[in-house]
Amino acid sequence: MESKLDEKDLAILAVVQKNSKLGAREIARMVHSPITTVFAKIKRMEKLGIIKEYRAILDPQKLHTPTTAFILASVTYRMKDNEVLISQREIAKEIAGFPEVQEVHIIAGDWDLLIKLKAENVDTIGKFIIDRLRLVKGIEKTLTCMVFETCKETTEIPINAWRKPDRPHEQIVKKRTQNIN
Repeated sequence: MESKLDEKDLAILAVVQKNSKLGAREIARMVHSPITTVFAKIKRMEKLGIIKEYRAILDPQKLHTPTTAFILASVTYRMKDNEVLISQREIAKEIAGFPEVQEVHIIAGDWDLLIKLKAENVDTIGKFIIDRLRLVKGIEKTLTCMVFETCKETTEIPINAWRKPDRPHEQIVKKRTQNIN
């Protein structure tokens, strides 16, 4: 199945990213397309995996997890005791299984992993690092960066960032999505 996206596809994606609760009828009105076309395009993009899933974005303050930390981790690839090789991907997968971990990225540079964590407070993050993360086989050392204030946090992909702003769908979507917020 072809994954080439047209202007209407991009307009639909821009709307869905802003508010995934909108129905096909409302999206169709916003992008000036028939409801059957919008419904078919959404189903196609879901089948292609372009739209992976729909989620609610929760307020960490109201759920008592307002403290954010980014943790850099260094991996030891060979265990000293018996020279067993450890996979960086396997370590990342194990860390991703901890419920308080929001993101795990395998990165380049002096560090091997970047981990994003949300918790109740600094003490909870410290306990997680000492009692869980540093006990993961292959973790050599960590560096924790505490977040004082978040200026931007989003799951949105900038669909139109590389396109010329004179495209008709961008004007439609920009005008319509401003009304959503």
